[in-house]
Amino acid sequence: MSDLDFHIMLNAGSGTALAAGVTADQVVQQFAALGHRVSIDADSSKPFERRLLAARNSQAPVLVAAGGDGTATALAKVASETGKRLAVLPLGTANLLARDLNLPLEIDQWFAALPQMVERDIDFGEVNGQIFLHKVVIGAVPGIAAVREKIRGNSSWGARLGFMTHFFRALSRVRRFAAEITTGDGEPAIHRVHSIAVANNDYAAGLGKVFTRTRLDAGFLSLYIVTSLSPGDAVRLGLEMLLGTWRQDGALEIENVRSVTIRTRRRRVRAMIDGEVGMIDGPFEFRIRPLALKVLAGPVANEANAANDAGEAPPLQAAAG
Repeated sequence: MSDLDFHIMLNAGSGTALAAGVTADQVVQQFAALGHRVSIDADSSKPFERRLLAARNSQAPVLVAAGGDGTATALAKVASETGKRLAVLPLGTANLLARDLNLPLEIDQWFAALPQMVERDIDFGEVNGQIFLHKVVIGAVPGIAAVREKIRGNSSWGARLGFMTHFFRALSRVRRFAAEITTGDGEPAIHRVHSIAVANNDYAAGLGKVFTRTRLDAGFLSLYIVTSLSPGDAVRLGLEMLLGTWRQDGALEIENVRSVTIRTRRRRVRAMIDGEVGMIDGPFEFRIRPLALKVLAGPVANEANAANDAGEAPPLQAAAG
């Protein structure tokens, strides 16, 4: 990889970057130490669309999302449309995509692993034409996540306690809503739900596997319908996720699909797309875009990718909780 050039979009306000004080000079120097020529955009004062345009116009074959999952998703759209590759330098809080790509989460270890990274083709999802790499959530969760954004970078116990207090208070007040859900060519069905999540590929179930995917190239979306989300439900589901038994929970319905349409009574709904909260217009049309994004990943991303290389693929199937 020593002959590759990179264009880097640095989000210095993301979780790890903010806490560790990561600077543009530091990132450039570490690429240069490996013999790479790079351009870097670290100016967060510029309109975001201008920053994306600069990435699109860059001559570098690899775009580096130096930030969190939201930064990676934004650059993924540019990469998929231009044929460039996406590299994820994990400087966010959760770094979910980096974990699924088997990438080191420490910045020095990431650069040490860079020469061994390999190109992989992965899926991404779309909702109303907008890309997501991980998941889209509508319902109770986005409102709670909006409060989390207010304490970004504040790791004090007071801030954490305040968030947890808000979290459980919000859950105790949340009300179910009616959603019409149509999967593929099926008939629409009305569900009473607290939250709905649509993920790009399926979440694994196993001890300690929390929001972890073993495949990013299986070619389907996973629909998670949460019919009950009281504070007690949230605690139980959280424990079940740690133990790996959450797929059997009675408050959860799961189905693997290639497309899904969701309609609610409200014309605009707050949604969380790869960790970023905003308003989107309904109805919500989801589809999978198989193998449409080239990324740099760890040399052995996971066992499922090895099975995929051998020509194996899991069947599209539904599972009810």
